[in-house]
Amino acid sequence: MPKLKSHILVVDDNAGIRAALKILLPTRFTDVELIASPKALVSTMQSFKPDVVLLDMNFETDINTGNEGLFWLSELKKHFPGVEVVLFTAYADIALAVEGMKRGAFDFVVKPWDNTKLLAILESAVEKHRHVDPVGIHRMCPPENQSEPQMRWGNSDAMQNLRHMVEKIAPTDATVLITGENGTGKDVLANEIHRLSQRSGKQMVSVDIGAITETLFESEMFGHVKGAFTDAHADHIGKFEQANGTTLFLDEIGNIPLSEQAKLLRVLQNRRINRVGDTKNIPIDIRLICATNMNLAEMVKQGRFREDLYYRINTVPLHLPPLRERQDEIVPLSMLFIEKYADKYHRKARDFSDEAKTLLVNCQWSGNIRELQGCIEKAVIMSDNVIISKDDLQITDSQLVNAKNTVPNVTLEDAEEQVIRNAMKKYNGNLSLVAKALNISRPTLYNRLKKYGI
Repeated sequence: MPKLKSHILVVDDNAGIRAALKILLPTRFTDVELIASPKALVSTMQSFKPDVVLLDMNFETDINTGNEGLFWLSELKKHFPGVEVVLFTAYADIALAVEGMKRGAFDFVVKPWDNTKLLAILESAVEKHRHVDPVGIHRMCPPENQSEPQMRWGNSDAMQNLRHMVEKIAPTDATVLITGENGTGKDVLANEIHRLSQRSGKQMVSVDIGAITETLFESEMFGHVKGAFTDAHADHIGKFEQANGTTLFLDEIGNIPLSEQAKLLRVLQNRRINRVGDTKNIPIDIRLICATNMNLAEMVKQGRFREDLYYRINTVPLHLPPLRERQDEIVPLSMLFIEKYADKYHRKARDFSDEAKTLLVNCQWSGNIRELQGCIEKAVIMSDNVIISKDDLQITDSQLVNAKNTVPNVTLEDAEEQVIRNAMKKYNGNLSLVAKALNISRPTLYNRLKKYGI
């Protein structure tokens, strides 16, 4: 077999491993360079110009947890983004290698290695480096005006009702509040509303409110002018101005500090902003979508969220049910994730065994779609097979819906409130039917509704 014309750089502090690879790799690749320390990595990258770097995860330094390997991986992807990186790791550090792939590594090889598999992985990495995949680029950099729906609706009544609501309100400029547990896809729903709106010609501007400190809130949201404060070295356009003419999505709106809520309310009422340090009024034209996993109505009662702001952002409330109430979506979502990550990580996986599908449906998924996605991503990375087995999923008994000895962490009052809320929803607020279904009197029901703020 002729050698593959390519440059392979090996970074490993073990002299024995370097000696073995110095014999093995030149049998398949034309140019091979081996260095003992990542300290010489940058200079070697510039002079040798490798196609692929085989990077050890641990070096003989004070840091011996694989974190040094992840650090140098990040440096390589930052300064040499076109170079493919294959991680070299011990069996005990596989979890770190998986994390490395999430950060951009092409693949990983476990020591002691199989020669044939190592050569095959390096060959694939070289091919990836040499040939740009237009389909892959399209997936990584989707067009701003995404015409394909991103939301999976499922067949449940709750999701079909939600879909009907979205199709009605999306073309309007009505303010929307999306509620739901963490990981249910509130950001995906916001994007779907924007996609169906009259403002879809411009990209939606998304803000994670929880990631903005109280001291920077006003500057980040409304902007500032040069000299407004010590570090204001230039004018800065805030998120509201960036979203002018399009949709502004405020995620985790419940995290906004109470002291800043009045400023946000004033902007929403007046549709004008003032940059920090400037007196000039700037008109803004936005469509607002907010999302939260918190009970804002309860926060209003506790004085932690302004009532007037709550009503301002709650024009159209939409609730995303947790994944455990959308079981018909679990397998279809899993199929989307397996395709996505098999392509991303160059794996064979394309389907699940029947046992694996049953296991997926029977899992609690307390972290909802985000947890499911992480589970599939890890299974795809770890499996060398076309079919993902139930063992590949690594789902524990404690994660199953009917797990034994599982005691729900709720009080009797919590349970009573949920039963009443479910009955109110089921009978569309008909108090007579609700009282009859719960086998309590109407006065008792009134007291309970008042107690729980229903």
